[in-house]
Amino acid sequence: MAGFQDIIGQEQICEHLQTALKLQKVSHAYIINGERNSGKKFIARVFAMALQCTGEGEKPCQVCRSCRQALSENHPDIIRITHEKPNSIGVEDIRTQVNNDMGIKPYQGPYKVYLMEEAEKMTVQAQNALLKTLEEPPEYVIFILATTEAHKIPITILSRCQRYDFHRITAATIKKQLSDLMEQEHVDTEDKALEYVARMADGSMRDA
Repeated sequence: MAGFQDIIGQEQICEHLQTALKLQKVSHAYIINGERNSGKKFIARVFAMALQCTGEGEKPCQVCRSCRQALSENHPDIIRITHEKPNSIGVEDIRTQVNNDMGIKPYQGPYKVYLMEEAEKMTVQAQNALLKTLEEPPEYVIFILATTEAHKIPITILSRCQRYDFHRITAATIKKQLSDLMEQEHVDTEDKALEYVARMADGSMRDA
């Protein structure tokens, strides 16, 4: 994993998050909405790592103990909410991994960060259980919810979160990034080939 500087095409969102870190005005809940492969999970993990970083603060230094733990997905205060059913996040998932856990203060970092990918898969019961925690969360708790379908999340939850909508990355931006990468790797490529890959990626830097 890299840092904010490696998130291509979403510079304004990165700037907002870094400003919040710099000014220490972090919200208790975030919604990151966007199409698949747009970088939502990546930016959520970078932000979580930055929140816990003991180095530079407004961006993850990637060398402190906290960052190394985050990179290895072994940080005790960055909790990734999992679910056994592939297409459903149930109420028991929220109760056992969030509600029954967030009363325990952070083990080593300033926050307990809960990451939920595919948040649109929450059942109605799970949404209600999460809503209760969002209404009066402990001051050290931060939620980061990533979703491809924000319209499936009730307004009662959305209204309690800062929302960021990822836009599709332009073919020109993807092409430039590919060109820079090829130059760094000393690989000769044809301009037409880069244009073709950029178009076929259809807004997804990861696919490109």
